[in-house]
Amino acid sequence: MVAVNVTVCCLAYITGLLLTGLPWKVLGLPVGAVIMLLLGACCSRYPQGVASTYPFIPRFQKIGVKSRTWLLAGLCGFLAVLHFQMQLPQPSQNDISRLVDAAGDVQIFTVEGKIASPPRITRSQRVQFELEAGLAIAQVGQAVKIPQKVSGKVYVTVPRSQDSQLYPGRTVRIQGSLYKPKIANNPGGFDFQQYLMQQGIFAGLNGKEMRFPERGESPPFLWAIQQRIIQSQAFLINEQVGHLISAMVMGRGGVDIAYEIQDQFARVGLAHALAASGTQVSLLAGIVLALTQRLNRWARLGVGLGVLAMYVGLTGIEPSVMRAAIMGAAVFFAATLERQVKPLSLLLMVATVLLLWNPIWIWSLAFQLSFLATLGLVVTVSKLTQWLDWVPTRIAPLIAVPIAAYLWILPLQLFVFGVVSPYCILINIFSSLLITLISIGGMASALLALIHPVAGSASAWLVQFPAVAFLKIAELGDRLPGNAYAIGTISTVQVLLLYGIYLLVWWQPHCKKHGWIAGIIGLGIVAIPVVYTATHLSQVTVLSTAEEPVMVLRDHGKVGLINVGSESDLRFTVLPFLKQQGINSVDWAIAPHLQTSDTDSWKQMVEGIPIRMFYPVPAAKPKAIAEFTTAYRALQKQIAASQGIALQLSSRQKVQLGTMTAQMISNNPAILQIQVYQQTWLLLNHWHGNERVINRLPHADVLWWSGEALSSELLERVQPKVAIASTRSIPVEMQTWFKAHPAITLYQTNEDGAVQWTLQHGFKATIEARI
Repeated sequence: MVAVNVTVCCLAYITGLLLTGLPWKVLGLPVGAVIMLLLGACCSRYPQGVASTYPFIPRFQKIGVKSRTWLLAGLCGFLAVLHFQMQLPQPSQNDISRLVDAAGDVQIFTVEGKIASPPRITRSQRVQFELEAGLAIAQVGQAVKIPQKVSGKVYVTVPRSQDSQLYPGRTVRIQGSLYKPKIANNPGGFDFQQYLMQQGIFAGLNGKEMRFPERGESPPFLWAIQQRIIQSQAFLINEQVGHLISAMVMGRGGVDIAYEIQDQFARVGLAHALAASGTQVSLLAGIVLALTQRLNRWARLGVGLGVLAMYVGLTGIEPSVMRAAIMGAAVFFAATLERQVKPLSLLLMVATVLLLWNPIWIWSLAFQLSFLATLGLVVTVSKLTQWLDWVPTRIAPLIAVPIAAYLWILPLQLFVFGVVSPYCILINIFSSLLITLISIGGMASALLALIHPVAGSASAWLVQFPAVAFLKIAELGDRLPGNAYAIGTISTVQVLLLYGIYLLVWWQPHCKKHGWIAGIIGLGIVAIPVVYTATHLSQVTVLSTAEEPVMVLRDHGKVGLINVGSESDLRFTVLPFLKQQGINSVDWAIAPHLQTSDTDSWKQMVEGIPIRMFYPVPAAKPKAIAEFTTAYRALQKQIAASQGIALQLSSRQKVQLGTMTAQMISNNPAILQIQVYQQTWLLLNHWHGNERVINRLPHADVLWWSGEALSSELLERVQPKVAIASTRSIPVEMQTWFKAHPAITLYQTNEDGAVQWTLQHGFKATIEARI
């Protein structure tokens, strides 16, 4: 009875936290809190006589859920919402982020503090860590202001020159540019500001110079142990292989795994192998129980808890690690007390404990994926194993486990990324034995490294063979056609419907017998909206990019692309947007001002998403013709290898995309006219004041340019209704002109975010839509 009451209250607490995603308020209270109170009150008055009519709630009545329990559950959900609101990180009065608001023209600061997280290498080959700030000094020109005490954490990146001297707890003084993290500027983009805010960080520091004012500071004990293991395991073998072994033992939090490997593992569905989680903790618990059989039960409990605490210290306090560690501790206690553990109840209680400690984790993707995958294993593996009764007994779990985990994380994966890995389950089945061998061998190697580094290195040399095989499987899987197929992100309603089907199949015995029907319904929930959108959507999106202006056109299943931007823009903006839109190929792409430096970006674009027809318009640079020709030929080969064709776009040549057309008006300067239904769009790419061309410009409904100064004569000639500048700010004289013409709607992508037009809703800016 007590266990039932606790379970219901835990469910209510988690449900209350999930309802914090609702933004509305009622009488000054979050709507989620009001909903939980009403649910508790309604369920407490549920008539017993109606139980036979409705097949879901009666189960609670049969197992003894009383009215007062429902009231208590409603109160738990209410308090969960309030607890979440109280725990939302807020900058203090002297938080260093407030200096960004008060700085005005001041951009350079010297910040002193202690390193609060293990340093890591970023994609741009800089060192990143969190800094607990204590002192900040503003600098204006050559003048230095009086130091002021500050508090709060800062997201810091610095050059790699001194990375070997950085470790948690060390005092550093860093000079650099202080800034506020950006919100997501593009639809479905990564919200850097929200990500840092969940960790209580409200400012970033782009460091240029670094000094160490205090000497003789020793690194933390556990950090030193971690570094000893990492260095030992990579000493005799390839560094990437050694780091892979270390990451599969301690997680990638403190191990610098090459981003190429991380991306490859993510595309083929093996990202979980690089995160310390239940697999490692289960193996560790099994090893401890096996080695301590001769000890009395309380000694075994002490050793087990000590090993788990040591492991958490090495891996860091992450949701997946904490979940696995607490469940592992429960297993040790159950073995000591000779009690059985109910996995589902235990998982629910562990989730509640962690969320009581940090309710913000409810919106952490790592927390969500970890618990959903474990829930899938708890409620689905046994049924899948029964369905696989024709498979040998020892092989069936190897198949059932990856299927169960993947099924339960798939809706969330589609909601966040919009990408499926068709070969994920097969790759995980073939890799399961290797993951176990590498994890056990890596743990043994880590233990030997603590005794003597040479012993750790020698044992890691043996573990490298399954590790290399594991890398080879990931590499081969990544080469398979359609290994990461984009279907587009799904809505919250679709996610709820899919998980509702999962719970219905698990909850109702009758539904379990007809699981294939539930599978067809779930497939329809995802596929029908995807097909409808692909065949009916007419949309133009001007992305918010750092350098080149980029546009994506979609019309009834056809996709066009104008520019790709820099390599950074391509990796973090263009490709993620295309994947989230469910785009796996581009019908045509236009490069209206192609330079030698742009060819690398286009090659990476073709590697990620093939282009059927590529239309380049080379920039006029006579001195670099030979270099451009070499780079362009390499790009042509890349396009041809993906079954595409590259043809230079001549002036006045029209390119068709459904009902949309694009036409070059001029190659130098690059002027592109795009016809979108009854609207005329005009792109001025890298305009440099070529006034003689103005008279050739047509009138346009939408003027889109890369942010350079445009003369009033040009603006009067074009007479746009909407102007889109792919930049943060435009020249003062242009701002004055637009203020004098209020009928023209002006967007600046780095301020307003991406600008999107659809036939049904017209123009909408990303940041404006969020507000």
